[in-house]
Amino acid sequence: MDPLTLVGIGMAFVFLFLGIIMEGTNPASLIGIPAFLIVVFPTVMVSLAGLTKADLSSVVASTKKALLGKAESASESIGIVVEFAERARKEGLLALEESAKSIEDPFLKKGINLAVDGTDPEELREILEAEIASKKTTDKVGAKFYTDMGGFCPTLGIVGAVTGLIKVLGSLENPAEAGHGIAVAFIATFYGVLLANAVFLPMANKIKRASEVESHHMELVMEGIMSIQAGANPRVIEQKLLSFLPEKERAALADEQAA
Repeated sequence: MDPLTLVGIGMAFVFLFLGIIMEGTNPASLIGIPAFLIVVFPTVMVSLAGLTKADLSSVVASTKKALLGKAESASESIGIVVEFAERARKEGLLALEESAKSIEDPFLKKGINLAVDGTDPEELREILEAEIASKKTTDKVGAKFYTDMGGFCPTLGIVGAVTGLIKVLGSLENPAEAGHGIAVAFIATFYGVLLANAVFLPMANKIKRASEVESHHMELVMEGIMSIQAGANPRVIEQKLLSFLPEKERAALADEQAA
């Protein structure tokens, strides 16, 4: 699990409310059920209106991955690919069939099985590239949903402000009621801007970044599988896959292997 998303959003709220308290404002005064109903639920609904029913599962999956997902270890995948390459070179591709059953990475497992089954190299690459493209498309749905919410939320906050001001203008003869209307107006705007910039847009960014990382990992694995099928030297395969990693990660992996 990558905790940075929850830590980032959580600490943003901690510092925000700490500053509010230091200013002398009572955080309880920012609680407004009507404002919450005006801003949050319509934001979710209008964002859902831009999706199809089939997209809902993609949104749920992307949300879980952003909050609880764990990125595959590139160094571990490289090690597995090199190990399989060495065995395939000594015993042939068919020798990988039994070992492939223990692979946890579904993409790597699928690629190895297709290679063992004798799939044409061009067709194998097409299948794996289609899998990567499908994964990117699925992630775009989740990112779009949170980006849409980040766009709609401040606008609906303004709608809440307008309704509050309408109430104020209708009760100018009653200062207490007018004051309550102004409070609702400001709270709705506060909710809209806060949730958009501290929750929804960061979630969209995390889903995009997680998708980039996972897609890059899948491309690394695909190149490894294609090299195994081509019968390339395991050491050459290793160097080829290491080139996918950032320089610091390559250096750390080299130090780990040396130790």
